[in-house]
Amino acid sequence: MSATNKVRLNRLFTNGKCLDVAIDHGIANEPDFLIGLEDISSVMTSLIAAQPDAIQVNYGQADLLQYAAQKKPALVMRTDVGNAYNAARHREMWAVLHNPDAPILAALQMDAAAVVVNLYMIPDEPGIFRQCVENIGRLRHACEKYAMPLMVEPLVMAPAGQGAAYGSLGDVSRIVPLVRLARELGADIIKADPTENVEDFHLVVEAARCPTLVRGGGKGELSAVLDKTAALMAQGASGMVYGRNVYQHSNPSQVVKALMAIIHQGASGADALEIYQRY
Repeated sequence: MSATNKVRLNRLFTNGKCLDVAIDHGIANEPDFLIGLEDISSVMTSLIAAQPDAIQVNYGQADLLQYAAQKKPALVMRTDVGNAYNAARHREMWAVLHNPDAPILAALQMDAAAVVVNLYMIPDEPGIFRQCVENIGRLRHACEKYAMPLMVEPLVMAPAGQGAAYGSLGDVSRIVPLVRLARELGADIIKADPTENVEDFHLVVEAARCPTLVRGGGKGELSAVLDKTAALMAQGASGMVYGRNVYQHSNPSQVVKALMAIIHQGASGADALEIYQRY
């Protein structure tokens, strides 16, 4: 990591910790992901007011964050699009950069604090894995040139038919090698799935050797989500990337406050739930 891209990292992390709220789900072209995001302008206004550390979007929605006049969270910009999340199995699996010729130009134009890209490992789909490696290589070169932190999202995916939309797996024996590969390819930040046994997550952190954020996945029951968040932070996670567990909730702003208390103040899941219930 260059010294200069630490400037952007300091916008993303406060004392080494970060809550990144992801609302980049439109790029998946999967209707279920858009529940709660129908009026994305309203969602963005609510999230800016809640003040997480970062909001993760695609280029086409970044203006809603960056053109806001008030103090706002850092921008994390998605750089790739693919078909790995669709419920139906495709004849061809693919993942491509929005702009392969200038892969971080949009992020620079919108003054992003980091860019994020996927590293999919799907059974019997080596082509999409190779495309992801090539994407990361192009991004790494551009990120080094322009001092942009690179977040890599290594995902061990289940075969089609095992859960909805190629659900990701929490198998620590498969997550750790893929996280290590992401780091070897030059990741400055890792965004990884939680391990099935939360007490194994420290192995992911050790393999990453850089700030490690936990991917939230599908919406869960709030008290369980908060308890799991606290347990993952205790395993050495640097923070969380939550999407549906925030924007599909009836009171997203209060969920953000509860999560921020865990991530930045060391609150327990029970304490965070009490914070949520105060309003």
